Amino acid sequence: MSALPPAIFLMGPTAAGKTDLAIELTKVLPCELISVDSALVYRDMDIGTAKPSKALLAQYPHRLIDIIDPAESYSAADFRTDALSAMADITARGNIPLLVGGTMLYYKALQEGLADMPPADARVRAELEQEAARLGWQALHEQLASVDPVSAARIHPNDPQRLTRALEVWRVSGQTMTEHRLKQTAQSADADASGHSQLPYTVANLAIAPANRQVLHERIAQRFTIMLEQGFVDEVVALRSRGDLHPGLPSIRAVGYRQVWDHLDGKLTSAEMQERGIIATRQLAKRQFTWLRSWSDLHWLDSLDSDNLSRALKYLGTVSILS
Repeated sequence: MSALPPAIFLMGPTAAGKTDLAIELTKVLPCELISVDSALVYRDMDIGTAKPSKALLAQYPHRLIDIIDPAESYSAADFRTDALSAMADITARGNIPLLVGGTMLYYKALQEGLADMPPADARVRAELEQEAARLGWQALHEQLASVDPVSAARIHPNDPQRLTRALEVWRVSGQTMTEHRLKQTAQSADADASGHSQLPYTVANLAIAPANRQVLHERIAQRFTIMLEQGFVDEVVALRSRGDLHPGLPSIRAVGYRQVWDHLDGKLTSAEMQERGIIATRQLAKRQFTWLRSWSDLHWLDSLDSDNLSRALKYLGTVSILS
């Protein structure tokens, strides 16, 4: 048996039923919930994030929900710090941290640590934005390719957020993002070789999703339609009325919010907004599946099975989480 305390990761694509299973687990296990979702951290963004209701959160509290304002940013490093603190607090009370959500980068950051990259630099970022306005993003992508071809190969020229960050890291630190990540990988390997994990827990990795991808697509479309019926557009109208939010912020770039914002700007009709919101959510699910396929020691559950709780408990017993 491992001397490390237990923790559970409950992962999966959007609209797969993660929250429902997590709540069922807390009813029979001494678990406390930690949200692993880059959109649920924002206050006043409830409908478009499919945030659990206030009544549900009152009965089954989730840490790391509603912790920052939409005008603020929240990085994977911020999540790792907050999650480790929450996990330690839960463990100290004799309970099991149950981390539930679909932001796979957060899980990876928690499990493996993060490269020690420089923080954002407002001056450098402004310079890059001015260059992009003058020369175009393709020219900046060519700059990145000349200094960091590995990053350039995985970052599309039409992805200004990631392109800006990669160039910012190079200009601020003198090292490329690839070099920083190679150092982090080496540090993780050294930690594994020495027996000192980056995450001091015995982790059981669960994932839930419909075995039939078409079922997930139907769920995504249905959920987006329900969001609109619940007042998603009005929610974004309220965010716009603040006057301090804009499409360049991570909160407004969140899936669904970006499409509704464009609709309110007159760039999309209502029907186009709905269609593009559904397509963007499907693309998110596809990216989540890509992450999950590379995750080791992952036990899959089918969202449509009626006995997922018993299946999950059986698996947790086999990996000594319940010992």
